[in-house]
Amino acid sequence: MADGGAAKALDSMDKLHGTSNFVNFAAYSWNIFRYIGDYLHLGGIITLLITIVKNKSVAGISRTTQILYCMVFVTRYLDLFDHTQSLYLVFFKLTYITTSVITLVFFHQFNSTYERRHDTCNMTVIVAPCAFAAILLTNDYSLLEVLWTFSEFIEGFAMVPQYIFCYRDRNNKDVGTSLYVVMLGGYRVFYALNWIYKKINMPRYSDIQSWIGGVVEIMFFMDFLNYRFTGNSVLRSMVLKVDTKINEISDKVELKVLGTQSRTERIETEGGEMRRRRKQDDGPMEDV
Repeated sequence: MADGGAAKALDSMDKLHGTSNFVNFAAYSWNIFRYIGDYLHLGGIITLLITIVKNKSVAGISRTTQILYCMVFVTRYLDLFDHTQSLYLVFFKLTYITTSVITLVFFHQFNSTYERRHDTCNMTVIVAPCAFAAILLTNDYSLLEVLWTFSEFIEGFAMVPQYIFCYRDRNNKDVGTSLYVVMLGGYRVFYALNWIYKKINMPRYSDIQSWIGGVVEIMFFMDFLNYRFTGNSVLRSMVLKVDTKINEISDKVELKVLGTQSRTERIETEGGEMRRRRKQDDGPMEDV
């Protein structure tokens, strides 16, 4: 029976990573790049919470990004109920879930400080394609595996609303918010180095879902760093135009579905800030 159980475990690992020695795989998984990435991630979350509490405000922070991260942690860490894990993993997983919920509670508590005009990213445009990709590209059609794959794709785009927020809010120079964004981006960079390290040492190692999400997030992060420190950006103009267009389409769909006689026009200023104007059929336009 013991041999059969070992063979079953090996088959499962082979399915995900190809024929390999499990002991070596586990050893290579726990490397310096992963540890640095984990603690950058944790440090970024702590920085975010301290910034909110210190300022008694959620100004400069995208609520959409925080909702997406909450979705990432809840869907990814359901394996806490599936098998026994090390104290290190349990601590980080429970911490990520708890702090993501606390952050959303802060948004409710400091709702009057939330800058909706900058947080314009349409969450459906991120969630729907990621859900489809998870179903299409999952390694196994079990609930935990599909949700884990979904979380990997979602994480690749979770910071995009925050980047859009920062692109539109050009006057926000809060150190805490900037440090949070940099630490979250740095976490993904070190996780990418972790993947490269494992691939070099174990050529059969493969984790396509994580790699796709990681490449997307690192690409946005590097462009954001370039924008923040030099004022130049390759993606900013394109991202804002796409975001504006998506919101215009969303407003038109909402108008048709609700059948209202008024509609909301979104106007993008030269600096990238979004302003809303409600146009009545028989009245002048005015700022809301």
